[in-house]
Parts: sequence; structure tokens; C-alpha cells
Amino acid sequence: MGVKRIVAAVTERPAERDGAFNEDWEEGAAAAFGSSGWWRWLSPVLWGWAWLVGELAAERERWVLWIPVGFGGGAALYFGLRFEPPWWVGLAAVGAAALLMLGLRRWLAGLLVGLGLLVVAAGFLVAQGEAARVAAPILSRELGSAVVTGRVMAVERRPGALRLTLRDPVVSKLKPEETPKAVRIRISDKHAPPAPGAMVRLRATLSPPPPPAEPGAFDFQRRAYFMGLGATGFSVGSPEILDAPPVTGWSQTSIWFEQARGYIAQRVAATIADPVEASVTAALLNGEEFAIPDATMDAFRFSGLAHLLSISGLHVGIAAGILFYVVRALLALSPWIALRWPIKKIAALFGILSALAYTLLVGAPLPTVRSVLMTGMIMGAVMLDRDPLSMRLVAFAGIATTAMDPEGMLGPSFQMSFAAVVALIAAFERISEPLAVWRRGFGWFGRSVLYVGGIVLTSVIATLATLPFSLFHFQQIAFYGVLSNMIAIPITSFWVMPWSLIAYALLPFGLEAPALIAMNWGDRAVIATAVFFAGLPWSSITVPAMSAGGFMAVVLGGIWLCAWTRPWRWVGLIAVIGGLATPALVQRPDILVSGDGKLMGVRAASGRLSLSAKAEGRTGESWLQRDGEPQAAAPWPLSGRGVDDRLACDALGCLYRAHGRTVSFIRLPDALDEDCGAVDALIGPVSARACRAPLVIDRWRLRREGAHALYLEAGGVRVDSVRDRRGDRPWTGSVPPRPVLPSGAPRD
Repeated sequence: MGVKRIVAAVTERPAERDGAFNEDWEEGAAAAFGSSGWWRWLSPVLWGWAWLVGELAAERERWVLWIPVGFGGGAALYFGLRFEPPWWVGLAAVGAAALLMLGLRRWLAGLLVGLGLLVVAAGFLVAQGEAARVAAPILSRELGSAVVTGRVMAVERRPGALRLTLRDPVVSKLKPEETPKAVRIRISDKHAPPAPGAMVRLRATLSPPPPPAEPGAFDFQRRAYFMGLGATGFSVGSPEILDAPPVTGWSQTSIWFEQARGYIAQRVAATIADPVEASVTAALLNGEEFAIPDATMDAFRFSGLAHLLSISGLHVGIAAGILFYVVRALLALSPWIALRWPIKKIAALFGILSALAYTLLVGAPLPTVRSVLMTGMIMGAVMLDRDPLSMRLVAFAGIATTAMDPEGMLGPSFQMSFAAVVALIAAFERISEPLAVWRRGFGWFGRSVLYVGGIVLTSVIATLATLPFSLFHFQQIAFYGVLSNMIAIPITSFWVMPWSLIAYALLPFGLEAPALIAMNWGDRAVIATAVFFAGLPWSSITVPAMSAGGFMAVVLGGIWLCAWTRPWRWVGLIAVIGGLATPALVQRPDILVSGDGKLMGVRAASGRLSLSAKAEGRTGESWLQRDGEPQAAAPWPLSGRGVDDRLACDALGCLYRAHGRTVSFIRLPDALDEDCGAVDALIGPVSARACRAPLVIDRWRLRREGAHALYLEAGGVRVDSVRDRRGDRPWTGSVPPRPVLPSGAPRD
């Protein structure tokens, strides 16, 4: 009872405090710790603890919002391990946490601790189970001129090329047990694209999915593993169509929607002459943004409008909302129906069905799945006469989407989508009541002004909420994002999306041309908005990559800020600001080496990176992006001095001197004898096993550990590699990809 009185003294009667401790505090502390008064020495700590407990008790209605945080944290813990845990670890953790919670069920604090551990363990188990479920062979080496036969499951249209995803392929140079479950092959757009569902044969060069370009960079290899993609490649020939039996079940449904996306792209291209406008219109209708030219995509990114091209919650919500109001209005035209049927609930059901159909049509990307879940719950709440907007709705959607695709939780689409929604609902919770009062007191003009203000406020909140994720994943800030969204979002909401729904309805009858033309007028305005703001000075800047620790501080601080309602929530703002400051504190590597040793980079005195070749590939572009630099410094010379005289090159290789260290880059093995005994580190795509330099990074080490980052310091050369960061996991090719159950039967 003494502790309860302490908490009550701190939280329930703050107005009676006189700067020290009131009577209730004195009596409560004495009852809890004795009358000797020793506790007075610890009074600030005890008071702080009591205040914390009191705030937490007052927020008991919000405790449930931390369940998806713990669930996602458990999944992130699995992906953060540097080794693959035994199959039983997740099950054992869940069982132990459940037993702990059961044993402490009579003690509230213990029960909450047990529940928290159970949620974390459940997230870990789901991620581990998903990794086992999708396990499939991954190509371990490059295959040249292999004959690949498989069924086309997806056709992606890109500028100048087509990208085919083949399911259950047969590869001439691989045994069945070594063959990936799916491969993705790039072909020229000069060839007629095969229809989804067709069986094709072509000759292609295949490679394993590429690992990260540097330690800590985006891991496409992991993403490909969870997509079931075991190899990528290209073909210079035309695919040969083969006779094959039709597919059945869900695969047939998937193929049907893929065919529908292709049909939409064809009809848009036949109606809209301008290829840029056609690609944007098609992207909004079928979710395929690959065909949009790079210059246009850059304009959307630099202007802060890239989210309009990625089918997300905005599009699904608008589509469901439009159909909801249209169906309700049509049913209300009949007094007999309106008086006898629950037309609002019927319209909500149509909203759910439209959101589901739209998601399947655009390929079900993760943000859209999240939006469908939330839209379904909102419409379900309407059908059950409940409040449709709440933070608990987001919590449910977070758990469901994480369970469906645990690895997708690590990507920018998931994180930015949820960040915007959580921030908007948190803001709505705080301003909804005053807004309702203002709205009742305004006429039509005042309500119009209030609506415009709502768009501005929504744009500001969404932009600020997604900024940390843009910094972490893309190292980019779009300064005019609020202004561009104020123009583009109303055009998309009130013109583009309504016409897109009309186009959907007319497409089966071949009468879609007028709707597509009208829709394209809005798309043209959105494109012009993107180009205008992207062309302004300082439209976008890049910054160095944020550290993982800083990013975690931002995420947890933002959740703390939005989840709680009492003043202590502002503590989260400190963590957010601290995390956002970390890019200025991050030390970028002095030397970068690609995984194949074909591209290397060294730091100039100005801090910019100088590359051994042009930064035209994924690796060089990733290095510059994570540096926060739009372009590299002067390239390495073939011979002579360069990089602020830090680099000296000849036909055999280059020597780089900085911070009192000397590093040799080998072009030809003839340089080994001279450099091995005279440098602090030796790097090159050659075999240098006999070299006695303090640090040797040759082709064998690169093949084993992937890309390297080197930091030249007074105490020596500090090394970081992709393998150091990732460890040995199923998607790295270091662990057998198909786990085996205790019975000895392979898991499907």
C-alpha cells in the first residue's frame, strides 16, 4: 500500500506539491520503506520512479499499442543475428515466455513483462518460420549461356527492356536440387513479350542475386530470398514459346491478374501518345512504375511526389471511399431500398471488395496490403456501427502485415507507409475535437479554408513523419515536398482517381479511351508539378547514410511520441532529434572495394570519393548515394598522380597514402613482390595468398566476405565487410537453405 500512496502523491494531486514532498508522499514512503528515514537519501530516484509508474498506469489504455512494436522487434532480432539459430529456438522462446507469464499472472508487473517477452518471441518465431517456409536453392556461381525453361509468372515493362519472372525453371547446367524456385531474366523490348502463364525457353546468362554494395547497404540478396528468387540474368535472344498444360488454383488467379495488368498497359499505350504520360497513367492503374523513364522518376523523387507513383494507402483509400459514396448514393435514389435496407453497410461492403480487387490488380505490394487491412477494418467498423479511426486499427494492421512478410518490415515501403499513418492518426486524436467545433461554426467558405488547411497540415505531418526513413534508406531530403503535395494530392484525389475507377469499369467493354484521356489530363498536371518543383534550386539534397543506432533512436522515439497521450510523450522527441543528428557524426570509409574487386574507391582530401571506374553500375551509385554526394571526385589516373596527390598509379597498380597509412591496389600480379613488404594493406582481384602484408584482401577473401570498407586510423587499418555485418544466413549462401526437421524430412 505504501508504493500505491507514493504513486498517488506524485500523479493525482500535483497542485498540492510545495517543491519537496507532500504529506501523502512522506506517509507512503514511510509505509513502503520504514520509518528510519534512510530512503530520504534516495528520494529523487524514488520520486522519479513513482512518477514513471504513475504515468504508465495512467496510459493503460495505450499499452496494447506496443504489442506490434514488440512483435516487429522480435522479427528484427531474428534478422539482426549473424548466425542462423537452430529451428527450435523460436518455439522454445515462445514456450518459456508463456510459462513465465503464466507463473507471474497474479503480479501485474510480472504479467506485463511476461507478455512483452511472449510478443517478442512470437515475432522471432514468425520470422524464423517464414525463412524456413520460403527456403529454396540459390545460385552459387555465374552460369553462362544456360538454357532456361520455365513458366512466365510476371512481365515487367522497363525502358528499353522487359523483365520476365520464370517459376519452377529447368536450367541446363544445374541439377534439380540446385535449381532455384524462380529466376528473373531481362530481355530486349524488341522481342514480343510472352503472355503471363506461357511456358518459354531461352538461352540466358544467370548470376546469384547481388549482395550489398558495401557493409550496411541494402541487402537485395535477402529480399530476393524471401521473394523466392534464386537467380537473375539476361538473354539476348527471343524467348521460344512452348506447349504446356494450363496452371490451376491460386497460380491461375495470379496469372489472370498479371494478364490484366498487361492488358491495361497496352490499352493505355494505345490511347495516350506521349510515352511519359502513358507510363505514369499505367502505373496508377496497374501498379507498374518500371516503365517510367528515369528522368521522370527523378523529378517525382526530388519534388517529394514519388509516393504518388507507388500504389499505397492513399490510392486504396480513395478508391474504396469513392465506391462507398457512389454505391450509397445510388441506393439512396430508391426510397423503397433506402428505407428497408442498411445501405450504408452495403456500401461499406462494396468498399471492402473494391479495395481487395484494386490490391490484387496492382500486384499486392506491402503498403497496399496494409491499407487493405485498415480499409477493411474501417469499413467493418462502419458495418458494426463502431468508431472507424483508431490507433488500435494501425496496431492490428502492423501485426498482420509483419506476420505476412516479416522481411518486408525492414524495407522503406512498409516503414514509410506506417510512419505516415501513425503520425496522422496521432495528430488527428489531438486536434479532432477543436476541428469539429470550428467546422460547426463555419459556413461554406470557412469549411473550404479548413479543408485547404487540412491538406497543408496532412502534407506537413506526413512529410515530417517519413523524413527519417527517407534519410536512412535514400539519404535524401525533398525541401518542397509540402508545397508539391498541396497541389498534386487534390488533383489525384478529385480528378485522377475518380476517372481511373471509370476507366476500370469501361475497360472490359473497350470503351475506356475517354476516361483514360480525362485521367491523363490530371496526370499531366501532376507530372508538370513534379518537374517544376524538382527544377527549383535546392529542391533536394543528399546527406550521408544514417547509422543503424541513430535510425533505431528515431523509430523508437517517434513511436513513443505517437503512442502515448500524456506530456511524457515529448521525451520521444529528444530521441528523434538525436537520431536525426547522427548522419553528421557518421564516419564514412576511406576505402571501398566491391565484392568482385572490379570497382574501388578512395577518399580525397575534400571528403569526396574517387572511383577506379565510372559509377554507372549499382555499386558505384550506391556508394555515392550513401556518401550523400551527387557525383564522384576525379577518377583514378591510368598513370601518374591523382586524388589530391594521395594516389600514385602505374601499369601494375596504384598506391594510396592517407592518415599515415599506405595501401596498394594491385592491377597485375607482378606488383606483389614489391608491394607486399612495404604497405599496410594490399587489395586486388588477384590471388595473393603468399603476400605477407599486414592486411591482404585478394580475390579469395572478396569471394568469401563480399564488399569491404576500410578505415585508415593511427592504430592501423580497421576493416569491415559484408560478411562481418550479415554473418552466415540462408540468404547469404553460407547456410544450407532448406532446414531439416528432427524427423529428417525437408521442410517445404
